[in-house]
Amino acid sequence: MRTLTNTQDLAAFCQEASKHPYVTVDTEFLRERTYYAKLCLVQLAMPGQDDSTAVLVDPLAEGISLEPLYELFRNRDVVKVFHAARQDLEIFFIEGKVFPEPLFDTQVAAMVCGFGDQAGYETLVRKIAKQPLDKTSRFTDWSRRPLTEAQKKYALADVTHLRVIYEYLAEQLAKTGRTQWVEEELAVLTDPATYIVDPEHAWQRVKTRTTSGKFLAAVRELARFREIYAQGNNVPRNRVFKDDALIELASTKPANVQDLSRSRLLLREARRGEIADGILAAIATAARTDPKDFPKPDARREKLAVNSALADLLRVLLKSKSEESGVAQKLIASASDLDEIAAGERDLQVLRGWRHKVFGADALKLCEGRIALGTDGSAVRTIEI
Repeated sequence: MRTLTNTQDLAAFCQEASKHPYVTVDTEFLRERTYYAKLCLVQLAMPGQDDSTAVLVDPLAEGISLEPLYELFRNRDVVKVFHAARQDLEIFFIEGKVFPEPLFDTQVAAMVCGFGDQAGYETLVRKIAKQPLDKTSRFTDWSRRPLTEAQKKYALADVTHLRVIYEYLAEQLAKTGRTQWVEEELAVLTDPATYIVDPEHAWQRVKTRTTSGKFLAAVRELARFREIYAQGNNVPRNRVFKDDALIELASTKPANVQDLSRSRLLLREARRGEIADGILAAIATAARTDPKDFPKPDARREKLAVNSALADLLRVLLKSKSEESGVAQKLIASASDLDEIAAGERDLQVLRGWRHKVFGADALKLCEGRIALGTDGSAVRTIEI
């Protein structure tokens, strides 16, 4: 097992990898104590039958630059293969301002190829590569050096088995004409907006049932402060204060440190110092907010006149179409998508692209009374009216 600890060796590997049609990629990182993930290891493998074409890259090694890897990511002649790529891509975007393109995500491809909702890597290794997978090193501290042989073996398996999985799924997609379907799904993963949290909009991530303008103004300012503090100090937002504490603060509106000390949910560290000052400033800012500038909740869904019976029929249709096409239900449509269709909404992703072909066209026919649902034994079928 080769571990690359300098830029020259990484550049040599990436140069060789650029001669091949694809390279498999995985990472190991830590995020429990930081806002941004700490990259601890990168695993790479070129096509091959054993470990000889795979390497571990140590980004913590002194003086190493990952620029040769980023250059490989920019090479559109080489497909970059990941499994469940979102967190990996976020790391590379934050650290290197680069997205691997073209991209292939075996988890998404597996959902299109009949392996169910969010098929795990271990499942695909067992079903496609026909190999066992040792997961004993899964929750180790990847920042500690030296890495053990068990850690290295575990990490390398995440890219060597991935070669077999990729080749199988790519072939299945080509046979069924669904390669474009996967490419449509992966577009969101290479959109910078997927990974950037704007503090001005952080309040929209806080779940609350209250629609009071004054309350939401406090939620907005508290969430804004928390996001700025968490990003600036590279700490998880929950280490600043959790959502339940945020909602409590927005309700009680503390005016001073003594008021903060009465909070049931606020962490001790947040009752003094910079965080306490930020909380009180946020509450004060919210109190000065002009009513016309109060944040407004998304009331669109509350106003939806959902035909619940039609929504139930759409759920039956979705299950039938999922089984018929072999595409995971979760990938085709969400429960909220079905409710919106049943309420008359039509500008929806589920009614466009490959989803329209698999489900959307018949969903519209069902809404318009042009088809009915019946049973044929244990299977549900559509009946033209």
